[in-house]
Amino acid sequence: MQILHDTMKHLVVLHKDLIQLSNKKTEEIKQGDMEQLSKTLMDERKHIQAITQTEEKRQALVEDFFMKVNPDVEEKTVTTLLAHIDNNEYKQQLEDVVALLIDAIVQLRQVEQLNQELMAQSMQFVQLSLDMLQPSIQRMNYDEKQTIQDSVKQSVFDSKA
Repeated sequence: MQILHDTMKHLVVLHKDLIQLSNKKTEEIKQGDMEQLSKTLMDERKHIQAITQTEEKRQALVEDFFMKVNPDVEEKTVTTLLAHIDNNEYKQQLEDVVALLIDAIVQLRQVEQLNQELMAQSMQFVQLSLDMLQPSIQRMNYDEKQTIQDSVKQSVFDSKA
């Protein structure tokens, strides 16, 4: 069972590293450093792959645990797993590491939500800037009609004189 605890601790470390990358990403978005942001995104993908592999390992360990202890259990959750552990010291250690993992996941979600909002605002700013730089077709059509109308009025006025 110690290997499950170690795997969970490894998941916590990976998630905390991912939080640091997300915070770094936040600063890069704020600064508009797209080159560095691209590098950070590549690092982030590597961390996500490592998390995925470690999570698969954790799931296999939990599956093995239940096959040995109680193969008829349908819900293979942490709560169910903890209920089947007799060693109180180990049980407490596992509860602590699960709490750390949950905290890390919540914190990561918050940082990523902020990053998503910042990216949306950046995209709105870019779109607004493009709209301001490019004259609209409607405005161009209006300006052409106005010029034609002005020249017609002028030529009519000249012919009456």
